[in-house]
Amino acid sequence: MHRRSKGKADQNNPNKHARDEPLSGLPIQGYVRTLKAFCSWVVGEEYLERNPMRRISTPRTAKVIIDTFTDTQIRTLVSAVDISKPLGVRDRCILLILPDTGVRLSELAGLRVSDIDLERGEFKVTGKGHRQRIVPMGGTVQKSLWRYLNRYRPAPSAPYVDSLLLNRSGAPMSADAIYRMVRRVGQRANMRGVRCSPHTFRHTFAKNYLLNGGDVFSLQKILGHSSLEVVRLYVNLATADVHSQHRKYSPVDMMRLRS
Repeated sequence: MHRRSKGKADQNNPNKHARDEPLSGLPIQGYVRTLKAFCSWVVGEEYLERNPMRRISTPRTAKVIIDTFTDTQIRTLVSAVDISKPLGVRDRCILLILPDTGVRLSELAGLRVSDIDLERGEFKVTGKGHRQRIVPMGGTVQKSLWRYLNRYRPAPSAPYVDSLLLNRSGAPMSADAIYRMVRRVGQRANMRGVRCSPHTFRHTFAKNYLLNGGDVFSLQKILGHSSLEVVRLYVNLATADVHSQHRKYSPVDMMRLRS
């Protein structure tokens, strides 16, 4: 109850400013699960005889509506970037990577040139808990990355700099700078009705991946989730979208048959 009443949204997120809103149910649920797991370990190692969390139930979370971009909105955002400039080529590359791979903002900022395998169409990501995973990319992102790497990536500011995304002076582009760039392009594109942020791209990728025929287990691997709990939110989101798509493209309705 203390975290729910005193905590603020995004207060522990290094890439965002804390919002004057209470924490949602998901972070609270995560705290309780972490404490339960820790206390079970403590009892298992015989540091304590009894588990202090044994009677604490994991709180249920209210169903949330997850914002996603439409295909048209993604096209609009990508088109709003001026690719006549080197940094514009970089920004366009970012706006293609995000909806095509679903990587987290911190993961994207941490990508190194040595993590990219253009020939295989994949890159290595270091996610939460320093866990590494391989994330595939589509042909469009491959071409965009090749163009950026071979023609427009600035010279690194120092020999040891291997970061994929560099700023104008050749230093690594921070997660905060990526976040601000996405917001700036959203304002330029006059984006309305959806939060223009890197995490919205992650939601969009997950929904579209399932709608296009992907399965939940490979989606879990690509997104780097340790359990299917969060992936279920995307399943519900995709299911709702399937219903609306069927109403729009019902095979029998399209035949104009009499009922």
